[in-house]
Amino acid sequence: MTEINIEVWLYGPLARYGGSTGEVFAQCNLLLPGGSTVQDLLARLALPTEERGITFINGDLSAMPGLQPDLSHVLADGDRVSFFHLKSMWPFQYRHGVGTVAEFAQATQARDDGGRRSRFDGDAQPVE
Repeated sequence: MTEINIEVWLYGPLARYGGSTGEVFAQCNLLLPGGSTVQDLLARLALPTEERGITFINGDLSAMPGLQPDLSHVLADGDRVSFFHLKSMWPFQYRHGVGTVAEFAQATQARDDGGRRSRFDGDAQPVE
């Protein structure tokens, strides 16, 4: 089976899953079997999906707190995945027009609010 190399960046308290003793960031390169998904990557890191906040794959938004449609996203050799902690914020106004992975775009388009929330855990209110 072919292996793929994934570049992983973990920010804030998630850095510990990449071997860092600090809470700033960790960067690691992991070899995974071809066909691996984001869920497989999380398992390899022993990172519970509930601990991650905003996630990017090759610079495209793939998950936000409470909305993680990227678990089945198949990774490719050379992909760069960045995991941010739940305490990390990304201002709402910067999200309009940002690139997204297909699974995230489909999940937000299916919502009544079109995905215009900063969190999707039931506590957030739509942004006007």
